[in-house]
Amino acid sequence: MKRATRMAVGLGAAVVVVGAGGVAAFGFGGTDAAPPPSTGLPPSSAKVTSTTLTSTEKVSGTLGYGTQHPLMRTAPGTVTWLPAAGEVITRGENVYSVDDLPVPAFYGSIPPYRVLKSGVDGNDVKQFEENLQALGYKGFTVDNEFTSATATAVKQWQEDLGKPENGTVQTSDIVVVPGEIRVAELLTQVGGPANGQVMKYTGTTRTVTVQLDVAKQHLVNQGISATVTFPDGKSVGGTVASVGSVAVAQPAQQGSATTSTIEVVVTLADQAAAGRLDSAPVDVTLVSDKRENVLAVPVGALVALAEGGYGVQVLDGATSRYVAVETGMFADGKVEIRGTGISAGTVVGVPK
Repeated sequence: MKRATRMAVGLGAAVVVVGAGGVAAFGFGGTDAAPPPSTGLPPSSAKVTSTTLTSTEKVSGTLGYGTQHPLMRTAPGTVTWLPAAGEVITRGENVYSVDDLPVPAFYGSIPPYRVLKSGVDGNDVKQFEENLQALGYKGFTVDNEFTSATATAVKQWQEDLGKPENGTVQTSDIVVVPGEIRVAELLTQVGGPANGQVMKYTGTTRTVTVQLDVAKQHLVNQGISATVTFPDGKSVGGTVASVGSVAVAQPAQQGSATTSTIEVVVTLADQAAAGRLDSAPVDVTLVSDKRENVLAVPVGALVALAEGGYGVQVLDGATSRYVAVETGMFADGKVEIRGTGISAGTVVGVPK
């Protein structure tokens, strides 16, 4: 390396060598001048490889079932049965009982807001009829009209539930949820009043929630890959499903400043990988960037040119020359490079 330095200086070029493990700086005597040949060989070398570089960031997350939603009831009565926390409820199954009568789950997005009976029409009628049909009841057309045929099917449904068979559906007769739900927390008890919050529920799919510092939000986008590592060390692949757009101030920890975070939700590729865990702290490795089929060398192979930019020392037998390169992504101790005469298999020096 000293010989290479002397040759460069002798040709009027500035040469700077940084300490071990750092980046060496060489001047070629002008941006257009070709670097001089050198017979000073570095202590080690590496080949330029064609590879995929992946940039990652490890953050902390929490395994769970996502956002909890309150389930309200606005009719009087006494709660006579409740499911257990953690229980999964699907269409037609009992969510809770009031006055010893079951209140089943129907899927949809329109909450019950009026009595459904013959002569009523609207999107809420169609939603109700879709559920009734999905539960196996027939003899009516699924549309926006609540007809006498619908009422007949409702009477059969009411008989099966042990309710009065009047063909009319009260707002308190069903609970509308977006799909199958998991009971997260009970907010009342058997024997308590049925008017008010009954429980909180979530979806049935486990996800990971990350409260990401807003300073790192450039690292994530919906759809990027992630790896979730559980407390027992096992890992599973995942995907960023959503990235929040509202920053939330987090309480300051002792000795630290207040931070603002956005919520990032990561879905798991394999639900079984989480075992029986319902909630747990996990590590999440986010793939913030990925470059495929690029030329790369160890970062230690870079030399900083005195006139600006970077180069590498290309080895050719007992001789070497410095070649200016453009750098791209840095990841996993490697750096993407592009330069004249640089190709996969080119041998470069690694100064130490």
